[in-house]
Amino acid sequence: MVKKICCIGAGYVGGPTMAMIALKCPEIEVVVVDINEARIAGWNSDKLPIYEPGLDEVVKAARGRNLFFSTDVTKHVAEADIVFVSVNTPTKTQGVGAGKAADLTYWEGAARVIASCSTSSKIIVEKSTVPVKTADAIEKVLRRNCKHKGVQFEILSNPEFLAEGTAIEDLTAPDRVLIGGKDTPSGRAAVEALASVYAHWVPHERILCTNLWSAELSKLTANAMLAQRISSVNSISALCEATGADVQQVAKSIGTDSRIGPKFLNASVGFGGSCFQKDILNLVYICESVGLQAVADYWHQVILMNDYQKQRFVEQVISAMFNTISKKKIAVYGFAFKKDTGDTRETPAIDVCRGLMADGARVCVYDPEVEDSQIYQDLGTAKFEWDHPTPKSAPVSKDAITISHDPMEAAKDAHAICVLTEWDEFKTYDYQKVYDSMVKPAFVFDGRNILDHAKLREIGFIVYAIGKPLDPFLQK
Repeated sequence: MVKKICCIGAGYVGGPTMAMIALKCPEIEVVVVDINEARIAGWNSDKLPIYEPGLDEVVKAARGRNLFFSTDVTKHVAEADIVFVSVNTPTKTQGVGAGKAADLTYWEGAARVIASCSTSSKIIVEKSTVPVKTADAIEKVLRRNCKHKGVQFEILSNPEFLAEGTAIEDLTAPDRVLIGGKDTPSGRAAVEALASVYAHWVPHERILCTNLWSAELSKLTANAMLAQRISSVNSISALCEATGADVQQVAKSIGTDSRIGPKFLNASVGFGGSCFQKDILNLVYICESVGLQAVADYWHQVILMNDYQKQRFVEQVISAMFNTISKKKIAVYGFAFKKDTGDTRETPAIDVCRGLMADGARVCVYDPEVEDSQIYQDLGTAKFEWDHPTPKSAPVSKDAITISHDPMEAAKDAHAICVLTEWDEFKTYDYQKVYDSMVKPAFVFDGRNILDHAKLREIGFIVYAIGKPLDPFLQK
């Protein structure tokens, strides 16, 4: 019977997932540990370190009862029956596989900590997204570094499929819970033990049990296929603009096909987030490593299309504004990679802002949740460095980028507005008032297709929307 659970890593996956387990399993003690003292202090405060709708209520309902956050890693790992590992697996920035392969430094470090303080057998659960066969490597580290005879480790893969912005909803009623383990008596027992935890609230038929390698590969493949759908519809958005078709009408038409479905067919400035690009690049590297170059090239094209979409958006802004944006103020509405989260990892806004700044624009960013310091850090951080503890970065010129906490102030005296996150509040603004405060001609570049374009044009805006027939002003 599971009595104590410990999770190493208090990030976007570890914190919410453990909070939900604690809420649903009051008889189990759940402790989230992290060496980052500021992060743990945040989880123990009234202002949690991440923004997620509904998370605050879940944490406060269980915290202090059977949910705890601590920096005492060795104590709680030693006491646990099950140890979840939810540490970063960033893309390598140097050495073999740089720019594609996953860096397992933090996973290996966690394994060595577990081995050093374990005096009883434990179930180790991969919660981080890892390459196929990682469990083999982790098991070797655990077995060779544990000094107590008789201690056994069973490695399980339990990838997380929650989406930021809807994480609590996804955890409450998941499409599936995937658990991969070895097909041995002890492996099957470990799978059953973890399944019994989720069975407190997840229907039995939604708990899927597979072998280790299938579970590890399923996470990478799921993210790759979701990203593939976005890149596919984004490629069609370029064709729609060239032919006068409407990408939303096209997406609705093909989405009604039961074999395709409507999800992830919203054309946009591009996808972001901590998983899609990192996991696809990891998949590409794995394919290359086993000699499947054609497969690697196929999946890499998903990333190239995403980069193309962001660059195409920047070029459209410059082209529409008479081929020069030098010293022109451009308001950017939204910096998070999606609405209802403060997460900016791999957000398209980074590349778009950099592209605008490189052409001399004065960019002013407004986002309702993202901290000023995070925006400055992201714009100055080198590619693939964002997920490392001490990322390499360079200071960003405050002359080229400013941050406003008022959307009206951000748009005042601006030549254009770029909508880069689909926050609901952006739909509610008084755009007549916004228009009156801007330099004319006033442009709106809707990178998320969330605004009422007809109404904006009635007001006087020149509107560019992803995958929509071009405004007559923009036609050449």
